[in-house]
Amino acid sequence: MISSRLQRFFWICSGTPLAMIEKYPTEHSKYSGIGATILFTALFAGMSGGYALYFVFAGSSYAELWSVMFGLLWGMAIFNLDRYIVSSIKKSSKGLKQFYQASPRLVFAVLIAIVIARPLELKIFDKEIHEELRARFLSDQKERIVKVQDSFRQKYSLELAQIKKYQEEYDQLSNGVNRLREELKAEVFGSRTSTTSGVEGYGTYAKNKEQVISVKQVRIEFLASQLASLQDYMNRQKAAEGINNQMMLSDEQLDRKAARAGFADRNWALGELTHSSNDKSQSSANAVYFITLLFIAFECAPLIVKLLSDIGPSDVDIRESESLIIKKLTDPSAIVRNRLGESRRPSVKNAGRITKRYFSNKRSTARKS
Repeated sequence: MISSRLQRFFWICSGTPLAMIEKYPTEHSKYSGIGATILFTALFAGMSGGYALYFVFAGSSYAELWSVMFGLLWGMAIFNLDRYIVSSIKKSSKGLKQFYQASPRLVFAVLIAIVIARPLELKIFDKEIHEELRARFLSDQKERIVKVQDSFRQKYSLELAQIKKYQEEYDQLSNGVNRLREELKAEVFGSRTSTTSGVEGYGTYAKNKEQVISVKQVRIEFLASQLASLQDYMNRQKAAEGINNQMMLSDEQLDRKAARAGFADRNWALGELTHSSNDKSQSSANAVYFITLLFIAFECAPLIVKLLSDIGPSDVDIRESESLIIKKLTDPSAIVRNRLGESRRPSVKNAGRITKRYFSNKRSTARKS
Protein backbone atom coordinates (compact mmCIF):
# COMPACT_ATOMS: atom_id res chain seq x y z
CA MET A 1 0.00 0.00 0.00
CA ILE A 2 2.80 2.41 0.96
CA SER A 3 4.82 1.50 -2.12
CA SER A 4 1.76 2.01 -4.31
CA ARG A 5 1.13 5.47 -2.86
CA LEU A 6 4.79 6.37 -3.21
CA GLN A 7 4.76 5.24 -6.82
CA ARG A 8 1.70 7.34 -7.57
CA PHE A 9 3.40 10.31 -5.94
CA PHE A 10 6.41 9.86 -8.22
CA TRP A 11 4.04 9.71 -11.20
CA ILE A 12 2.57 13.03 -10.17
CA CYS A 13 6.10 14.46 -9.92
CA SER A 14 6.89 13.31 -13.48
CA GLY A 15 4.32 15.74 -14.92
CA THR A 16 2.47 13.13 -17.00
CA PRO A 17 -1.29 12.63 -16.45
CA LEU A 18 -1.99 9.76 -14.06
CA ALA A 19 -4.72 8.34 -16.30
CA MET A 20 -2.22 7.85 -19.11
CA ILE A 21 0.35 6.16 -16.89
CA GLU A 22 -2.16 3.85 -15.19
CA LYS A 23 -3.49 2.63 -18.55
CA TYR A 24 -0.09 1.20 -19.55
CA PRO A 25 1.77 -0.90 -16.92
CA THR A 26 4.96 -0.95 -19.01
CA GLU A 27 5.34 2.81 -18.38
CA HIS A 28 5.11 2.64 -14.59
CA SER A 29 8.81 2.18 -13.80
CA LYS A 30 9.96 4.81 -16.32
CA TYR A 31 7.80 7.57 -14.93
CA SER A 32 8.54 6.53 -11.35
CA GLY A 33 12.25 7.06 -12.03
CA ILE A 34 11.66 10.39 -13.76
CA GLY A 35 9.43 11.65 -10.95
CA ALA A 36 11.86 10.53 -8.23
CA THR A 37 14.73 12.33 -9.96
CA ILE A 38 12.68 15.54 -10.20
CA LEU A 39 11.72 15.26 -6.53
CA PHE A 40 15.29 14.75 -5.29
CA THR A 41 16.54 17.59 -7.47
CA ALA A 42 13.97 19.85 -5.81
CA LEU A 43 15.12 18.65 -2.37
CA PHE A 44 18.75 19.47 -3.19
CA ALA A 45 17.64 22.84 -4.54
CA GLY A 46 15.76 23.58 -1.31
CA MET A 47 18.79 22.74 0.84
CA SER A 48 21.05 24.78 -1.43
CA GLY A 49 18.79 27.83 -1.42
CA GLY A 50 18.23 27.68 2.34
CA TYR A 51 21.96 27.38 3.02
CA ALA A 52 22.72 30.34 0.73
CA LEU A 53 20.09 32.56 2.36
CA TYR A 54 21.28 31.62 5.83
CA PHE A 55 24.42 33.70 5.28
CA VAL A 56 22.35 36.63 4.03
CA PHE A 57 20.66 36.83 7.45
CA ALA A 58 23.70 35.63 9.44
CA GLY A 59 23.68 37.15 12.89
CA SER A 60 19.91 37.72 12.90
CA SER A 61 17.74 35.91 15.42
CA TYR A 62 15.44 34.75 12.61
CA ALA A 63 18.19 33.54 10.25
CA GLU A 64 17.18 29.87 10.57
CA LEU A 65 13.49 30.63 10.02
CA TRP A 66 14.11 32.72 6.92
CA SER A 67 16.50 30.12 5.49
CA VAL A 68 13.94 27.32 5.98
CA MET A 69 11.15 29.37 4.41
CA PHE A 70 13.26 30.36 1.42
CA GLY A 71 14.54 26.78 1.07
CA LEU A 72 10.97 25.48 0.83
CA LEU A 73 10.01 28.22 -1.65
CA TRP A 74 13.11 27.67 -3.79
CA GLY A 75 12.65 23.90 -3.77
CA MET A 76 9.02 24.23 -4.88
CA ALA A 77 10.02 26.64 -7.66
CA ILE A 78 12.72 24.27 -8.99
CA PHE A 79 10.30 21.34 -8.68
CA ASN A 80 7.72 23.18 -10.76
CA LEU A 81 10.31 24.19 -13.38
CA ASP A 82 11.74 20.68 -13.70
CA ARG A 83 8.27 19.17 -13.90
CA TYR A 84 7.31 21.58 -16.66
CA ILE A 85 10.56 21.05 -18.58
CA VAL A 86 10.18 17.27 -18.57
CA SER A 87 6.46 17.28 -19.35
CA SER A 88 6.93 19.74 -22.23
CA ILE A 89 9.09 17.29 -24.19
CA LYS A 90 6.91 15.42 -26.69
CA LYS A 91 8.03 12.21 -28.37
CA SER A 92 6.76 13.38 -31.74
CA SER A 93 10.17 13.78 -33.37
CA LYS A 94 13.03 11.35 -33.85
CA GLY A 95 16.82 11.40 -33.69
CA LEU A 96 18.74 14.65 -33.68
CA LYS A 97 15.63 16.68 -34.41
CA GLN A 98 14.25 15.77 -31.01
CA PHE A 99 17.50 16.77 -29.29
CA TYR A 100 17.49 20.02 -31.23
CA GLN A 101 13.96 20.79 -30.07
CA ALA A 102 14.90 19.94 -26.48
CA SER A 103 18.18 21.91 -26.49
CA PRO A 104 16.69 25.08 -24.90
CA ARG A 105 15.29 22.95 -22.09
CA LEU A 106 18.69 21.27 -21.64
CA VAL A 107 20.44 24.64 -21.41
CA PHE A 108 17.92 25.77 -18.82
CA ALA A 109 18.46 22.54 -16.85
CA VAL A 110 22.23 23.12 -16.88
CA LEU A 111 21.77 26.65 -15.50
CA ILE A 112 19.54 25.33 -12.73
CA ALA A 113 22.15 22.69 -11.86
CA ILE A 114 24.93 25.29 -11.60
CA VAL A 115 22.79 27.50 -9.35
CA ILE A 116 21.96 24.53 -7.11
CA ALA A 117 25.54 23.24 -6.95
CA ARG A 118 27.30 26.43 -5.83
CA PRO A 119 25.89 26.74 -2.27
CA LEU A 120 26.39 23.02 -1.68
CA GLU A 121 30.00 23.35 -2.81
CA LEU A 122 30.42 26.14 -0.27
CA LYS A 123 29.20 23.78 2.44
CA ILE A 124 31.45 20.93 1.32
CA PHE A 125 34.56 23.16 1.42
CA ASP A 126 33.50 24.98 4.58
CA LYS A 127 36.75 24.35 6.54
CA GLU A 128 39.01 25.41 3.67
CA ILE A 129 36.88 28.50 3.08
CA HIS A 130 37.11 29.34 6.80
CA GLU A 131 40.92 29.30 6.69
CA GLU A 132 41.00 31.34 3.48
CA LEU A 133 38.75 33.97 5.06
CA ARG A 134 40.95 34.11 8.17
CA ALA A 135 44.01 34.80 6.02
CA ARG A 136 42.15 37.45 4.04
CA PHE A 137 40.80 39.25 7.12
CA LEU A 138 44.25 39.22 8.73
CA SER A 139 45.82 40.65 5.59
CA ASP A 140 43.11 43.32 5.34
CA GLN A 141 43.70 44.32 8.96
CA LYS A 142 47.44 44.69 8.34
CA GLU A 143 46.81 46.86 5.29
CA ARG A 144 44.32 48.96 7.23
CA ILE A 145 46.80 49.55 10.05
CA VAL A 146 49.55 50.51 7.59
CA LYS A 147 47.24 52.96 5.79
CA VAL A 148 46.13 54.59 9.04
CA GLN A 149 49.71 54.95 10.23
CA ASP A 150 50.86 56.38 6.90
CA SER A 151 48.02 58.90 6.98
CA PHE A 152 48.93 59.86 10.54
CA ARG A 153 52.60 60.33 9.63
CA GLN A 154 51.70 62.53 6.66
CA LYS A 155 49.38 64.65 8.78
CA TYR A 156 51.91 65.22 11.57
CA SER A 157 55.07 65.12 9.48
CA LEU A 158 56.47 68.38 10.98
CA GLU A 159 56.07 67.18 14.57
CA LEU A 160 57.53 63.78 13.76
CA ALA A 161 60.48 65.39 11.96
CA GLN A 162 61.11 67.62 14.99
CA ILE A 163 60.99 64.60 17.30
CA LYS A 164 63.46 62.78 15.08
CA LYS A 165 65.80 65.76 15.03
CA TYR A 166 65.70 66.20 18.82
CA GLN A 167 66.15 62.47 19.36
CA GLU A 168 69.22 62.32 17.14
CA GLU A 169 70.79 65.31 18.92
CA TYR A 170 69.88 63.85 22.32
CA ASP A 171 71.50 60.51 21.47
CA GLN A 172 74.60 62.21 20.09
CA LEU A 173 75.00 64.44 23.17
CA SER A 174 74.35 61.54 25.56
CA ASN A 175 77.07 59.48 23.91
CA GLY A 176 79.44 62.47 24.00
CA VAL A 177 78.75 63.13 27.70
CA ASN A 178 79.33 59.48 28.56
CA ARG A 179 82.64 59.57 26.70
CA LEU A 180 83.68 62.81 28.47
CA ARG A 181 82.86 61.30 31.86
CA GLU A 182 85.17 58.39 31.12
CA GLU A 183 87.89 60.83 30.06
CA LEU A 184 87.32 62.88 33.22
CA LYS A 185 87.72 59.77 35.36
CA ALA A 186 90.94 58.86 33.54
CA GLU A 187 92.25 62.43 33.96
CA VAL A 188 91.60 62.44 37.70
CA PHE A 189 93.32 59.07 38.21
CA GLY A 190 96.28 60.07 36.00
CA SER A 191 95.76 57.58 33.19
CA ARG A 192 97.58 58.82 30.09
CA THR A 193 95.63 58.57 26.80
CA SER A 194 95.33 60.60 23.62
CA THR A 195 92.74 62.85 25.34
CA THR A 196 94.25 63.06 28.89
CA SER A 197 97.40 64.71 30.27
CA GLY A 198 98.40 61.80 32.50
CA VAL A 199 98.76 64.09 35.53
CA GLU A 200 96.98 62.67 38.54
CA GLY A 201 94.56 64.91 40.43
CA TYR A 202 91.79 67.39 39.78
CA GLY A 203 93.72 69.80 37.60
CA THR A 204 93.05 72.26 34.82
CA TYR A 205 92.30 69.58 32.22
CA ALA A 206 89.82 67.90 34.53
CA LYS A 207 88.04 71.17 35.26
CA ASN A 208 87.76 71.96 31.54
CA LYS A 209 86.25 68.57 30.82
CA GLU A 210 83.81 68.94 33.69
CA GLN A 211 82.72 72.36 32.40
CA VAL A 212 82.08 70.91 28.92
CA ILE A 213 80.05 68.11 30.49
CA SER A 214 77.93 70.64 32.41
CA VAL A 215 77.14 72.64 29.27
CA LYS A 216 76.17 69.56 27.34
CA GLN A 217 74.13 68.25 30.25
CA VAL A 218 72.02 71.42 30.22
CA ARG A 219 71.35 70.91 26.52
CA ILE A 220 70.46 67.28 27.12
CA GLU A 221 67.94 68.23 29.80
CA PHE A 222 66.37 70.80 27.45
CA LEU A 223 66.11 68.21 24.66
CA ALA A 224 64.60 65.68 27.07
CA SER A 225 61.91 68.14 28.13
CA GLN A 226 61.13 68.99 24.50
CA LEU A 227 60.95 65.34 23.54
CA ALA A 228 58.66 64.56 26.48
CA SER A 229 56.35 67.42 25.52
CA LEU A 230 56.21 66.40 21.86
CA GLN A 231 55.72 62.73 22.72
CA ASP A 232 52.86 63.58 25.05
CA TYR A 233 51.25 65.69 22.31
CA MET A 234 51.63 62.91 19.75
CA ASN A 235 50.14 60.34 22.15
CA ARG A 236 47.11 62.55 22.64
CA GLN A 237 46.74 62.92 18.87
CA LYS A 238 47.06 59.16 18.36
CA ALA A 239 44.27 58.61 20.84
CA ALA A 240 42.13 61.24 19.12
CA GLU A 241 42.82 59.78 15.66
CA GLY A 242 42.15 56.21 16.84
CA ILE A 243 45.64 54.97 16.10
CA ASN A 244 45.87 53.16 19.43
CA ASN A 245 42.71 51.19 18.61
CA GLN A 246 44.19 49.73 15.44
CA MET A 247 45.38 46.34 16.63
CA MET A 248 45.86 42.95 15.01
CA LEU A 249 42.92 40.58 15.28
CA SER A 250 43.23 37.67 17.67
CA ASP A 251 42.47 34.07 16.68
CA GLU A 252 39.07 34.23 18.39
CA GLN A 253 38.16 37.44 16.57
CA LEU A 254 39.25 35.99 13.24
CA ASP A 255 37.14 32.86 13.84
CA ARG A 256 34.06 34.89 14.73
CA LYS A 257 34.49 37.15 11.72
CA ALA A 258 34.96 34.20 9.36
CA ALA A 259 31.88 32.48 10.83
CA ARG A 260 29.77 35.60 10.17
CA ALA A 261 31.05 36.02 6.59
CA GLY A 262 28.34 36.40 3.97
CA PHE A 263 27.67 34.48 0.78
CA ALA A 264 29.77 36.82 -1.39
CA ASP A 265 32.84 36.46 0.86
CA ARG A 266 32.52 32.69 0.92
CA ASN A 267 32.05 32.56 -2.83
CA TRP A 268 35.21 34.68 -3.23
CA ALA A 269 37.12 32.35 -0.90
CA LEU A 270 36.06 29.30 -2.91
CA GLY A 271 37.16 31.08 -6.07
CA GLU A 272 40.56 31.76 -4.51
CA LEU A 273 40.85 28.10 -3.53
CA THR A 274 40.16 26.94 -7.06
CA HIS A 275 42.18 29.54 -9.03
CA SER A 276 45.52 29.48 -7.22
CA SER A 277 48.54 27.74 -8.70
CA ASN A 278 49.47 25.39 -5.85
CA ASP A 279 48.64 21.68 -5.76
CA LYS A 280 46.04 22.01 -3.01
CA SER A 281 44.08 24.59 -4.99
CA GLN A 282 44.31 22.48 -8.13
CA SER A 283 42.83 19.47 -6.37
CA SER A 284 40.07 21.66 -4.90
CA ALA A 285 39.31 23.04 -8.35
CA ASN A 286 39.01 19.52 -9.78
CA ALA A 287 36.66 18.54 -6.96
CA VAL A 288 34.46 21.61 -7.57
CA TYR A 289 34.27 20.89 -11.29
CA PHE A 290 33.29 17.26 -10.72
CA ILE A 291 30.62 18.24 -8.17
CA THR A 292 29.18 20.74 -10.64
CA LEU A 293 29.20 18.12 -13.41
CA LEU A 294 27.49 15.67 -11.07
CA PHE A 295 24.64 18.09 -10.41
CA ILE A 296 24.37 18.90 -14.11
CA ALA A 297 24.05 15.20 -14.89
CA PHE A 298 21.55 14.79 -12.06
CA GLU A 299 19.44 17.72 -13.27
CA CYS A 300 19.52 16.63 -16.91
CA ALA A 301 18.85 12.95 -16.13
CA PRO A 302 15.03 13.12 -16.49
CA LEU A 303 15.38 14.92 -19.81
CA ILE A 304 17.99 12.50 -21.10
CA VAL A 305 15.93 9.48 -20.01
CA LYS A 306 12.86 10.78 -21.77
CA LEU A 307 14.81 11.69 -24.91
CA LEU A 308 16.69 8.39 -25.16
CA SER A 309 13.74 6.16 -24.34
CA ASP A 310 11.63 4.68 -27.10
CA ILE A 311 8.16 5.99 -27.80
CA GLY A 312 5.86 4.34 -25.29
CA PRO A 313 2.13 3.71 -25.35
CA SER A 314 1.46 6.74 -23.15
CA ASP A 315 3.40 8.98 -25.53
CA VAL A 316 1.35 7.75 -28.48
CA ASP A 317 -1.89 8.12 -26.53
CA ILE A 318 -1.07 11.66 -25.44
CA ARG A 319 -0.04 12.62 -28.96
CA GLU A 320 -3.20 11.19 -30.53
CA SER A 321 -5.45 12.77 -27.91
CA GLU A 322 -3.87 16.18 -28.40
CA SER A 323 -4.12 15.81 -32.19
CA LEU A 324 -7.85 15.02 -31.99
CA ILE A 325 -8.51 17.95 -29.71
CA ILE A 326 -6.53 20.36 -31.89
CA LYS A 327 -8.20 19.03 -35.04
CA LYS A 328 -11.63 19.46 -33.53
CA LEU A 329 -10.88 23.00 -32.44
CA THR A 330 -9.29 24.06 -35.73
CA ASP A 331 -11.51 22.16 -38.26
CA PRO A 332 -13.47 24.81 -40.26
CA SER A 333 -16.43 22.50 -40.94
CA ALA A 334 -16.78 21.69 -37.25
CA ILE A 335 -16.65 25.38 -36.39
CA VAL A 336 -19.42 26.10 -38.97
CA ARG A 337 -21.59 23.27 -37.63
CA ASN A 338 -21.19 24.55 -34.10
CA ARG A 339 -22.18 28.04 -35.15
CA LEU A 340 -25.22 26.76 -37.09
CA GLY A 341 -26.28 24.67 -34.15
CA GLU A 342 -26.07 27.67 -31.88
CA SER A 343 -28.09 29.82 -34.30
CA ARG A 344 -30.86 27.19 -34.58
CA ARG A 345 -31.23 26.86 -30.85
CA PRO A 346 -34.36 28.68 -29.60
CA SER A 347 -33.84 31.64 -27.36
CA VAL A 348 -35.11 31.64 -23.82
CA LYS A 349 -38.14 33.72 -24.78
CA ASN A 350 -39.08 31.50 -27.76
CA ALA A 351 -38.52 28.38 -25.70
CA GLY A 352 -41.04 29.65 -23.15
CA ARG A 353 -43.66 30.30 -25.85
CA ILE A 354 -43.18 26.86 -27.36
CA THR A 355 -43.55 25.25 -23.93
CA LYS A 356 -46.79 27.16 -23.21
CA ARG A 357 -48.25 26.22 -26.61
CA TYR A 358 -47.42 22.56 -26.01
CA PHE A 359 -49.17 22.39 -22.65
CA SER A 360 -52.24 24.35 -23.87
CA ASN A 361 -52.68 21.92 -26.79
CA LYS A 362 -52.36 19.02 -24.45
CA ARG A 363 -55.07 20.40 -22.11
CA SER A 364 -57.54 21.04 -24.98
CA THR A 365 -57.06 17.50 -26.26
CA ALA A 366 -57.76 16.12 -22.82
CA ARG A 367 -61.03 18.11 -22.50
CA LYS A 368 -62.29 16.89 -25.84
CA SER A 369 -61.66 13.34 -24.88
